[in-house]
Amino acid sequence: MSSITPLDSSDSGFDRPPNQNPQRRFAMIALAGLVMGMVGLSCYSWQQSALFLIGGLFGVTLYRSGFGFASAYRKLFIQREVTGIYAQLVMLGVATILFAPVLAAGSIGGQVVKGAVAPIGLQGIIGAVLFGVGMQFGGACGCGTLYTLGSGSLSMGVTFLAFSVGAFVASLTRAFWAGLPSIPPISLGMNFGWLGAVVLQLAVITLIAVFLRWSQYKGIFSGWRSLEIKSIFQFPGTRRSWLSDRWSLFMGAVLLAILNWFTLIISGQPWRVTWGFALGAAKVALFLGWNPNGHPIWGTGSGQQALGQPLFTDASIVINLGVILGALIAASAAGRFVIKTEWNFPAIASTLGGGFAMGYGAFLAFGCNISAFFGGIASTSLHGWVWIIAALVGTAVGLWLRRKLGFAVN
Repeated sequence: MSSITPLDSSDSGFDRPPNQNPQRRFAMIALAGLVMGMVGLSCYSWQQSALFLIGGLFGVTLYRSGFGFASAYRKLFIQREVTGIYAQLVMLGVATILFAPVLAAGSIGGQVVKGAVAPIGLQGIIGAVLFGVGMQFGGACGCGTLYTLGSGSLSMGVTFLAFSVGAFVASLTRAFWAGLPSIPPISLGMNFGWLGAVVLQLAVITLIAVFLRWSQYKGIFSGWRSLEIKSIFQFPGTRRSWLSDRWSLFMGAVLLAILNWFTLIISGQPWRVTWGFALGAAKVALFLGWNPNGHPIWGTGSGQQALGQPLFTDASIVINLGVILGALIAASAAGRFVIKTEWNFPAIASTLGGGFAMGYGAFLAFGCNISAFFGGIASTSLHGWVWIIAALVGTAVGLWLRRKLGFAVN
């Protein structure tokens, strides 16, 4: 069978020589589109305009730093390479410090804020495992699907559509999983006090980093070794290198944490991806004649409200679109925007199945790598730690299945 190479960070375009002049003009057009989108969204609220800009900055940061989740986990298992894991630890540590004062206050500037806190149970574990499997077949994670699509991968559009359908189907069948054993949400900040929660969580993150470091010296893992903070957090120095060279992976981690903090302050909750996929699919289903009345998610409460409002009033939808456009701007500005396709049957089957598994699993697990893992841990929710353990198990299963089915795993 044909090989499928995940595209979230390993193929973001920096290995190709830049084609600068025509694409820079295209980047200016895309940038103008971002500005016009912000102006148009201001008819709903200034917050929607700001969130669209933040989404664009998410897309630029993800593309320029090559920050990936699916590829980092794949490299961990296949190459025993831990640089991407270090970067995620930095991201989580910075986000924890930034989130805690805001969540402790409960509001900021009149905006009520709440963290990404969810129950811990078999439903969430099954969903996270399924998401981990899907990442290795769909070729990306939640945010990776968006920014890789924006950087020119039409094949990732298949993953995008399958992810949306999977999340919507999961929303329709969630009642089936609701009876599985679970315990109520556990917030370390609420249970131990916010200062204690931050200290505890940073201690855990540090211990993981120390273990990885020790494992590198023992030859178990490979990857980043430099302790020069200046070098690992450095931006390119010249205008030309700023546009064409990859940013530091660790600087990307810090910027993602800061942008998620701004998202929390402006929207009242951390960055979410999966809800936008599910809501978009539900809107399409509604247009095609689906009746949500009486449904436990879409027929009542916030789901019913979301279906009844214009699409662009939803923060997740606006940010998702911003990520795609931001990645397009970044790829074009670097002269590396190239339409990429892989339309053979094995490739399409893999991306369809992987995308559907990611969407279905993410909705069951109360979020993907962004809301459940990134937002959950930044909110000191224990379910975020459980999610990543289950997702890593799913990653191992997904890689094993790829081998069994004859797909490449490098």
